[in-house]
Order: sequence, then C-alpha cells, then structure tokens
Amino acid sequence: MADPVIDILVPAYNAEPTIREAIDSLRNQTVRNIRIVVVDDGSTDATGRILAEMAAQDGRIVVLTQPNGGIVAALTYGLSVCRAPFIARHDADDLAAPDRLERQIRHMEEHPDCVAVSGSGSHIDAQGRPTGGRVRLARIDKADPFWIPAREPYLPQPFLLMRRAAFDLAGGYRSLAVAEDSDLYWRLDDIGTLSNIDRNFGSYRVHAGSVSSASIRNGRSMAFWSQMAALSARRRRAGQPDQVFSPAELRRCEAAETLEEFFRAGCPGLTQAERSWLALALGMKLVALAFYRPYELDSADCAFIGRALRDRDVAIGRENRVEIAEHLMATATRLAAHGRFGDALKLVSPARYPVLLGRISFRLVLPSGLRDVFKRLAGRAQPA
Repeated sequence: MADPVIDILVPAYNAEPTIREAIDSLRNQTVRNIRIVVVDDGSTDATGRILAEMAAQDGRIVVLTQPNGGIVAALTYGLSVCRAPFIARHDADDLAAPDRLERQIRHMEEHPDCVAVSGSGSHIDAQGRPTGGRVRLARIDKADPFWIPAREPYLPQPFLLMRRAAFDLAGGYRSLAVAEDSDLYWRLDDIGTLSNIDRNFGSYRVHAGSVSSASIRNGRSMAFWSQMAALSARRRRAGQPDQVFSPAELRRCEAAETLEEFFRAGCPGLTQAERSWLALALGMKLVALAFYRPYELDSADCAFIGRALRDRDVAIGRENRVEIAEHLMATATRLAAHGRFGDALKLVSPARYPVLLGRISFRLVLPSGLRDVFKRLAGRAQPA
C-alpha cells in the first residue's frame, strides 16, 4: 500500500456496541489512501476481538492495545505510529459521512493557511436513531480567552482534520484530564487558521454515558480544565511563561469534587488577577454546561458562583456582564421553578429579584405548550 495521506486516530474503550459501524464508516471513505489507527484503551468487553477481526479483513487498520490510561494516553500512543501529512480524529461511537475526508482535504488544499478543519453533523441516540439535533459550531473568529467563560476556538473533535506539521509545532496533546482538545485548539490558533464548515460530516452520538454528561462532578472537571486551557492561552498571548499541566496538578484535581476544590487545585502559580478570573469563569462554564447536560448545579456550586460575582478584582466588559447576568437569570429561574428559591437568589442581585419573580410566574402559570410558543417568538426577535 502507498504511504497514506491521512492517519485517522480512533481511541476506543469498551466500544463493543458501536466500534464496528464506526470503523466501517471510515473504511468506506471516498479517499482510499488512509490508515485507521485504533487504540484499544484497555477494553474489558469484545472491542479487542472485533478490532482484530476487522484488521484481518482490511490492511489499512492498525490496532494498538494499552492498559486503560485515558484519552490523552491513547491519543499519544496512537500518534507514535502516525506518519501521514494529515491527522484525522474520529470517535469509536460516531459515524463519518462517506465523503467527509474528501471534502476536508479539498478545503485544506484551497486554504493553505488553514491548519485544522472540522464541521457539523447530525445527532443520533445510543441506538443510532436520528434525534433531529445537530452539532453546534463555534464562531472561531469570536474566540476570546479573556471572556467569562472563555469563548473557545472549538472544532468538533469527531470530525477534526489537522496538518501534522502544525500539530507537532503546537506541541500536540497535553496531559489535561479533559478539554485536551480545547487546549490544543488554542495553540493551533496561535499558528494558523482554524475552520468550522457548516456541512454535515457525519453522525455524532449523544448519550448520557459520555464523559462530560455522566455527572455534575464531571461537569465541574470539564469547566475547570477548559478554563485552565484558556488561562494558558492568555499567558502565551501576553508573552508570559505558559502553564505547565504537571502530573502533580492532575493528582490534585483527581481528588476534587466541588467547584471550590477544583479552584484551589488550580490556584498554585496563578496571580491574584488570574485567580479572580478563574473563579468566575469556572462557575459560568458550569452554568453553560448545565443548560444542555443531564445534571444541575447544587447549593455549593451556587454559593461558589455567588462569591465569585462579589469579587471586585474581576474586570468584565459591559457586553460580557450582560451575557453573564442573562445566563444566571435563566439558571436561577430554572432552579426556582423546582423549588430551590434559596439557591436561585444566590445567582441574581437583589435589584433583579422582580425580574426573577416575573420569569418564575411566567414559567409556572403558562401551559408548557404556550411557553414554547413565546420562547420561539422571543428567539426570532433576537438580532442575528
């Protein structure tokens, strides 16, 4: 076989129900000169057997096996055998459209300044049935590590294609517990152009068993590491020494449960201004995650955010302040509607209590169908 143009990196852990279909979607790409590098991260189900069968059928599949070490360890191991000029990412439970790689390579050829590209896809459930949802795309040009929470230059990882040279220059994946992709994107953004294409590149599986959806504790971890990656980007842009995500820091964070514990684990080595920013950014990222994850803030989360809001050392622009207030009001309304009035009041200033009361009344009094109509009308009235 000729040297592959694209190495496709697929980490897999206990992916027995989905791995065959996921790999088949890569085998059926219109770009044929590819290598599919699958890292079995210590699976205890039939993942290894299925991969061995598929590798015997298709010489383009390379299977690596390691003791369970997490996604960064799996990616790093897989990259050790990748030699192609392009690296694609794919997850063990997602499906690639047949021409996904062809369209992405064409974009790279037409835009030589682009170092990484991804795009949208349709949501499927755990059984592979369409849900009607779509992968939301971030505005890369709006990325801002100083915003609260940071506006990340996010590329959907299941549909990612990168230039290998840019990936190496950026330093590859670093040892974050989660949000290792976001950390990489900030560093790639320092090198060249990132592109999100609003095209359907495949199917993204949405299920409660995913790492970021599994629990509120995992949500706090996601919030913490994503904001630490943004702090790292801030330092680089200011010409300051970069963050070093050490094994010691990882161990400190492994024991963290609450927002306060995550915050304190990240504080060593930060300036007072960075600590003040991190506290509020951490809380607001968790607020954002809770909008679409199957968990809710607890009382300690609300108290932590309330304290961070009172920190006068945090510099917040007017537009950012308005956005924070609106997100907190939406969360407070949701909490109050479930009888958690004390927690709701921690998130809004006394001056906005009448607004909160009005929203609670609107939510509780109107039938759900009519509320949905008002929400749609309100959404249409928003500026584009």
